[in-house]
Amino acid sequence: MIENDILSENLHIDDQAPSTNEFSRVYQINPATARKGLNLLLEQGILYKKRGMGMFVTEDARKIIIKKRQVDFLHSLLPDLIKEAKRLEISIDELKDMIDKSESEGDMK
Repeated sequence: MIENDILSENLHIDDQAPSTNEFSRVYQINPATARKGLNLLLEQGILYKKRGMGMFVTEDARKIIIKKRQVDFLHSLLPDLIKEAKRLEISIDELKDMIDKSESEGDMK
């Protein structure tokens, strides 16, 4: 959620991230769970902490998120997509054509 806000540029460098309490209230999750998620973003270098003020978006946050998601895509989503295409007897060339067509028709946002 915070990562998506950073990627979609709803959160910018040095913007304050939602607090643990805000996050837990909005998404109806336990505050401890919200804190773990925010701390994970802190450990990954996506957020930084200002003592007594909260957490804020780092300068490299967007680059870090994009790189992490590219790796996830390469190792997770792409192999599953290729396996499913093979099950459906769609060749790699046909799959590429489908992607190109979808992109040119504006389906990919």
